[in-house]
Amino acid sequence: MNQRKTIRIGVIADTHGLYDSAIEGCFAGVTEILHAGDIGGRDVIQRLEKIAPVVAVSGNIDDYEKSGFPRRVIIRRGRINIAVCHVLYERGQLTKDAEKWLDREQPAVCVFGHSHRPAIEQHGHTILFNPGSAGPRRFSLPRGVGLLTIIEGKVMPRLIRLSDRVDHPSVRQLRERSKKEGGVR
Repeated sequence: MNQRKTIRIGVIADTHGLYDSAIEGCFAGVTEILHAGDIGGRDVIQRLEKIAPVVAVSGNIDDYEKSGFPRRVIIRRGRINIAVCHVLYERGQLTKDAEKWLDREQPAVCVFGHSHRPAIEQHGHTILFNPGSAGPRRFSLPRGVGLLTIIEGKVMPRLIRLSDRVDHPSVRQLRERSKKEGGVR
C-alpha cells in the first residue's frame, strides 16, 4: 500500500525578541520551523529549536547578515522549493529586487515577513505566504504564525491567529527555570 508522506512545517516571522509559549501548541508535530526574519535575539531561535529544527533568515532589526543568518535562503522539501526572506514588499508593493529573485528562482512558495500582515497571495506560480507577526502586537494587526503542509508535491499554507495577549512566563517561573539551569538566582 502506497502511503502519502505529509510534511508539516511551522512558519513564523517578526518575533522581535518575544517568544510566546502558545507557539508550542501551534507547532506540535511539525518537522521543521521557518523563521522569516526580525528574530530579535538568538534566545528565540534556541527556544524554537526545542520544538523542531529551525531555518532562519535575518531581518532589518537583526542587522541582516551581521546576525549570522542570511537574508534569503531556498530549501527543498517534499519535492518543492521554498524560498524564505524577510522583505518582499515595501509600502505595499513587491520590490523590484524581490520580483526578479522570485522570477529567477520560481519557488512553489515564498515565506516572508516584515509587513506584520498575514497574507496568502500569488505571484505567477509562487504562493506568497506571510504568517504575520508572532511578536508584540503592533497597530491593529493580528498576531499570528502559519503552517505549510506538503503532500505529494502540493503545498497548502494555513494562517493561525495568536491571542493578542502574549503568554509570558511569570517572574517566579523564570526564577525556577534559572535555578534548574544553574543560573543566577
